[in-house]
Amino acid sequence: MESVPDIRLLLAVLAPLVGAGAVMATGRRPNLREGCSLAAAVTLFALTASLVPEVQAGKTLSWTVFRLLPGLTVSLRADAMSMVFALSASFLWIVAVFYSAGYMRGLQEHAQTRFNTCFALALFGAIGCAFADNLLTLYLFYEIVSVCTYPLVAHHQDAEGYEGGRKYMTYLTATAKGLVLPAMVLIYVLTGTLDFAQDIRSGILPADCGRAVVTGLYIACLLGFAKNGIMPFHHWLPGAMVAPTPVSALLHAVAVVKVGVFSTVRVMLYVFGVDRMEAFNLGLPTAYFVSITILVASVIALTKDNLKARLAYSTVSQLSYVILGVALLKPAGILGGVVHIANHAFSKITLFFCAGAIYVATHKKNISEMSGLGRVMPFTFGAFAVASLSMIGAPPVAGFVSKWYLLNGAWDAGSTGILVVLLASTLLNAAYFVPVVYRGFFGAASPEDAAHPHGEASAAMVIPLTLTAAISVVIGFYPDLFVQFAKAILP
Repeated sequence: MESVPDIRLLLAVLAPLVGAGAVMATGRRPNLREGCSLAAAVTLFALTASLVPEVQAGKTLSWTVFRLLPGLTVSLRADAMSMVFALSASFLWIVAVFYSAGYMRGLQEHAQTRFNTCFALALFGAIGCAFADNLLTLYLFYEIVSVCTYPLVAHHQDAEGYEGGRKYMTYLTATAKGLVLPAMVLIYVLTGTLDFAQDIRSGILPADCGRAVVTGLYIACLLGFAKNGIMPFHHWLPGAMVAPTPVSALLHAVAVVKVGVFSTVRVMLYVFGVDRMEAFNLGLPTAYFVSITILVASVIALTKDNLKARLAYSTVSQLSYVILGVALLKPAGILGGVVHIANHAFSKITLFFCAGAIYVATHKKNISEMSGLGRVMPFTFGAFAVASLSMIGAPPVAGFVSKWYLLNGAWDAGSTGILVVLLASTLLNAAYFVPVVYRGFFGAASPEDAAHPHGEASAAMVIPLTLTAAISVVIGFYPDLFVQFAKAILP
């Protein structure tokens, strides 16, 4: 299918970059600064949404920024795959702007201009990844995300923050440079191009490429995009929890980890292709490999009393659902994995928003301290309950849609083992989410909390988390938008 040039792609990628510059220029005027962030977020979403009719009609839109060598360009592309990530990320940035303003001002955090600038730059990198037309462009924007989110992870500028930031950069840049970059060079030598294939069947590697070479390149890409949280390259993610909660929401829902799984899936489908992965038996072994992450991370989450730490390990587990679904190489599995990129985003950002609201209102971080808070913070804990149902995969919330397709994909692949993994992980999800909700609504409040009851956080925080929880329910009832794009990916 021939690509149609469209400058809106370039404008969409530049919107958060321009927004970052405007935030820096207006840093001494907080209301104007946040207004610039909001304007950039709205502009990005409007440009992204304007691409929907053409992509739904089956068109592939593109824009070449510049050419380096024959077959080697920095170029952008909007297709069904990119729209799933770009739409969810751009919309959630709007919500995050409001929430971040309430959180940062509520705690009177320092360096708010730097925070908002880096937040916008992280979205610049994420949208660049979403619209990347080839492996080179994807790699460049992937690295931009890593660099621009380091100041967010180390925001508090204390020993814990610097240690989390150091671990973050070490894992993400070392794996990308040590695994993805050499693989990318070899792929270019073998094929003469790094452009993604037009469909998920063929891939771009030559037909005479041997099993050992293909398998080696595949493993390098699978592990090299370490933002996908696959064990054992997951330690950066819990370590990044030292950052402010809006950063955690950005890391776990909007940008960083979604860049990881999106990049992994894009390469699996559009560089290696379903046919090559089936021929060389790369699918089910990958599904079983990431199943270890799904189960082990869930068990670790059970042991965490710190709410953000529990959510962090939940993210490690949930990310591998995306890769597992695609690795099944069946239409239902691929559909479930791709849709989970968006479905998980809305639910997980709600959970982190709730954690931040609880901290701002009560300064409590540990689940054991939250007994009875649901009765005085009903909107926050109600939203947490809804998002928890989505993570568990219960109807009628967004996560149910993902898990339904994943289960069907495992059934179509004839893999009883993967079915057991999905069902076991569902029980584990319930085991570490339900007690939080139960304790909040039905636990006995501590004498201190009973004497001095807390209320909800500011409206700037409660409204965004209520909105994202409500959208998760809407997606559960009406999943057509993201499912439609996911179906368009299938051959």
